[in-house]
Amino acid sequence: MSHEILSSLDALEPRRGSPSPRLDEREFKKRFLNQFRDKAFADLAAEIDKVASAAWQAYLHSRKSPVTRKAGPNFFDPDYELSADWLKARRAVQEAQSRHEDANGPSRVLLINGSSRSEHTCPGELSKSYRMIQLAKQIFQESSDFKVKVLDLSRIASEYGRQIHPCKSCFSTAAPLCHWPCSCYPNYSLGQIHDWMNDIYPLWVEAHGIMIVTPVNWYATSSPLKLMMDRLVCADGGNPDPTSTHGKHAREAKAIEVKGWNYPRHLKDRLFSVVVHGDTEGAENVRRSVSDWLRSMELISAGALAEIDRYIGYWEAYATSHVTFEKDLDMQNEVRNAARTLRQAVIAKRRGNMIEAGRDVEHSRKK
Repeated sequence: MSHEILSSLDALEPRRGSPSPRLDEREFKKRFLNQFRDKAFADLAAEIDKVASAAWQAYLHSRKSPVTRKAGPNFFDPDYELSADWLKARRAVQEAQSRHEDANGPSRVLLINGSSRSEHTCPGELSKSYRMIQLAKQIFQESSDFKVKVLDLSRIASEYGRQIHPCKSCFSTAAPLCHWPCSCYPNYSLGQIHDWMNDIYPLWVEAHGIMIVTPVNWYATSSPLKLMMDRLVCADGGNPDPTSTHGKHAREAKAIEVKGWNYPRHLKDRLFSVVVHGDTEGAENVRRSVSDWLRSMELISAGALAEIDRYIGYWEAYATSHVTFEKDLDMQNEVRNAARTLRQAVIAKRRGNMIEAGRDVEHSRKK
């Protein structure tokens, strides 16, 4: 960056000017009370009004993290009050990293169902993505030294209190403002709670191999998968010390970045497989975009057979798509082969037998 830019007095000042999203008390309480419209709450009206008044006070004073404690000696500012929720999430990530690095531990694989469809909500039927995940799971279960976990993102649509809140794009203001793990949530004053990502981060961290299966939704990934992808930005260059920016102080984060940021790759060198299926268009582009995203975080493709995009019942009726899938034995076997390829790659890499040409070459362009 040029000296002229760095020396400019306002170069690091955050740009502002969008309208305020703040609500008045009437609108806030209207929205808050909407969650109690069921008749089961009718006899609790007085108590709920008191809760609404307390919630308004928390909102009015922007109490994002009501429970905090001093960071302690392992942080840039040991006296800074850190969220107890964030400290718990950090500890879970550190424990997951220890499991990942345990040479004597099992090989760990994370299977991710990217579809939002299941029989437990409006569609009334499970997804083909979920069925493919089950095919892959059987392959890994053939090896006793593999530990398999399934992340079923359809639960965002079917399970109470299961949410992934959107990324707030802190990274685009300055990389050090994006904390690892994410510190944007929970935000109690805004009611942004039940965020699933603090459970999801350790699943990615501990894994040696990750397999994503997703349908094509309007030429892109499913909504739940995209939410998770965006929230994993902190895993690729995110700041593990929120005290260095004293929480979300944008100017401090900008100053750190222009001095030089090392962009830590928190998920580097994990292996991946991607399976994308569609019914008309877009499968190849979605597979490419997901694979490119993983490579950009310096994860490693398990191999050509581990990345596939296919159409099931091309331009056929949705009503019979499961029957079409059941008849498509080649497609089913391709999913199994993708899992087998990932399994072989994980074994080879953990044994030190996997050749990764170019892995030690220094990048000419930094993130």
